[in-house]
Amino acid sequence: MKKLKRPDEKQSSIADFPEKNAHSSRARVNNSVGEITLSELEQYLWGAANILRGPVDKADFKSYIFPLLFFKRISDVYNEEYAVALEESGGDEEYAAFPEQHKFSIPEGAHWKDVREKTENVGQAIQFAFREIEKANPERLYGIFGDVLWTNKDRLSDELLINLVEHFSSRNLSNSNAPPDVLGQAYEFLIKKFADMSNRKAGEFYTPRAIVHLMGSILKPKEAESIYDPACGSGGMLLEAYQYVRQHGGDSRKLKLFGQEKNLTTSSIARINLLLHGVEDFRIEKEDTLRHPVFRESDQLSKFDVVIANPPFSLKNWGFENWANDPFGRNFAGVPPKSYGDFAWVQHMIVSMAQSSGRMGIVLPHGALFRSGGESRIRKHLVDADLVDCVIGLGPNLFYGTGISACIMIFRSRKELSKKNKILFIDASELYQKGRAQNFFLAEHAKTVIDLYEKFSNVEGQSAIVSTDEIKENDYNLNISRHVKKPRTVEKIDLRATMEELEKAYSEFVKSEDNMRSLLKEAKLL
Repeated sequence: MKKLKRPDEKQSSIADFPEKNAHSSRARVNNSVGEITLSELEQYLWGAANILRGPVDKADFKSYIFPLLFFKRISDVYNEEYAVALEESGGDEEYAAFPEQHKFSIPEGAHWKDVREKTENVGQAIQFAFREIEKANPERLYGIFGDVLWTNKDRLSDELLINLVEHFSSRNLSNSNAPPDVLGQAYEFLIKKFADMSNRKAGEFYTPRAIVHLMGSILKPKEAESIYDPACGSGGMLLEAYQYVRQHGGDSRKLKLFGQEKNLTTSSIARINLLLHGVEDFRIEKEDTLRHPVFRESDQLSKFDVVIANPPFSLKNWGFENWANDPFGRNFAGVPPKSYGDFAWVQHMIVSMAQSSGRMGIVLPHGALFRSGGESRIRKHLVDADLVDCVIGLGPNLFYGTGISACIMIFRSRKELSKKNKILFIDASELYQKGRAQNFFLAEHAKTVIDLYEKFSNVEGQSAIVSTDEIKENDYNLNISRHVKKPRTVEKIDLRATMEELEKAYSEFVKSEDNMRSLLKEAKLL
């Protein structure tokens, strides 16, 4: 088989290290030294995705690009750590290679440089490196690279993978070149781009960031609290909690983040997302939350200060058959309909709230607010228990994969005294920017809703405080339009001007009719 040639390799910034063993030779893989701007990083990552166009379906780009990006990142950081340790020890290569000097261990033959040296069977080399790194870091990286078959040459030829590896090699992704904040933002940019490309499938892993910010700003996570997302997707909700604490002067390192996600690729994306942003204390587990909740203490679900999620809307195959006998008490308000799993998520999340500090936010389809039958009985229980804090109605077509309107429900295990037996309704159904294929909920819209929530008052056409007694009188219907009334606008009519327009129009009509009669007579048709 003819071997493929690589482009000339750029020299490393630390290429002068003696090449006495495999560890020191790894330093040569770093390229293009100097801090990268966010714009440059975005172009660089998008350029990698474009290399896959053709052989790989665009909906699958994320399964390939994210693992390679993370592989390149940890390899470059390894080199950076090695260089620091080498300098500290006066050139002691054995000391610089100790696992204690590195955030992640990279075994022999599993570094980015080792893959880059390959000109054939490149996919096999990538797959080997991924598995070896996962085995060397079982507590933090097991399964993080996903389950893509990199050895499938019909889809991933050696030539394509060489081009992809060379593209990634053009930038040094060490901490000094690409700080976590910048690289994390670029990663979020790429998630958004992939969501735009995937569209219908994107709802499985991406929630519009302004909506995530809105929920985080209402729930107000604090340092040292525990945050849980039972349908964590790409980790956006957990990341919002982390960033919210940082932006409000808290120590985000004290946060404890937990997430569960059914899809392997998506759970890997979430883990990589948090790691690239510099988050240290988190657990993301791959499993079906409603059937097999992972976070448990003995025979009970674990409790968290903040529970936040955008679960799949009206899930059909959600585990109805087991709910009547749920061992974790998640049927305390009733059994949801077989064809709508929305209130299964709601009850799971409520049971997961801490008794004193617990607060919760969930995105639901608007129909969950007023559908009858089993859901109505569940709403009754939640309202009577005074768990519902706020209901926010959103505009249409804001989420990937569905054009329906959604809502956000906020729950609290303990309300402030002034808010007991009251529910705040906010109508944000007209707060969006119109788009061609999708509408957009912007930061300015989120600010409007946050201000209304903080104000906690009746604002005509925007918000209303409703007592639980009134909700009861309305058969526990939480439809926002029933409680937030739009102001009636009476258009003023200038009768004189209207009559003048009418007379003018009639005169033109008569004139036109006369002309028509003349033409018909000339043609002897009249």
